Amino acid sequence: MEEKTKLLWKTIPQNFESRGHKWKIGKWCHVGGAIELCKNGFHASPTILDAMAYVSAGWICRVKVRGNCYMGNDKSAWSDMIIVKRYKWTKKMSLALAIYAAELVLPIFEKEYPEDMRPRDAIAAAKAYLKRPCIKTKTAAYAAYTAAAAAAAYAAARAAYAAARAAYAAADAADAAAAAAAYAAARAAYAAADAPDAADAARAAILKNIERKIKQLAGMAK
Repeated sequence: MEEKTKLLWKTIPQNFESRGHKWKIGKWCHVGGAIELCKNGFHASPTILDAMAYVSAGWICRVKVRGNCYMGNDKSAWSDMIIVKRYKWTKKMSLALAIYAAELVLPIFEKEYPEDMRPRDAIAAAKAYLKRPCIKTKTAAYAAYTAAAAAAAYAAARAAYAAARAAYAAADAADAAAAAAAYAAARAAYAAADAPDAADAARAAILKNIERKIKQLAGMAK
């Protein structure tokens, strides 16, 4: 009788290694000993966004897991894992995701602060860099990030924070920083739905839309 498996998501850096382990597609990997989160075992998450929280993605991987496990809230550790398929994730995708996430919740901020254009300007600056990456648009993105971050601090608004992180993704040259900014913007967008009048359905919809956008950007089959 074949051992039961489970499908999860895992993000892996560009070199396709994690903690010294060199991954290969289609090959089961096993680790012995007691399985414990962040200490021993192969880690994966139920959603791509959850996986991005722990490792800045160079690759988004669909994985199967089996064997001994330790379950957490948004990730789990397993004794056995195989990578079924991998999808390349780039800085450009991170920036596009950050912009998308920020735009999802911009109306929440502008409803409360209709005259404050700093978050909208930050999104526009990030879009300009995405369309034409150069020193000029990068400098403008950083300035817009600083302004939007100030708006977020002043208004205590997660929606403004999402816009600021989108501009930051454009302003920082490092791929890892861009991926981290994309994740931060996406989570800020999701958290922005925690407004008092937001329903659970609205929060779930935001998360679902962001996950769908990630799959679209990475070229995953529908």
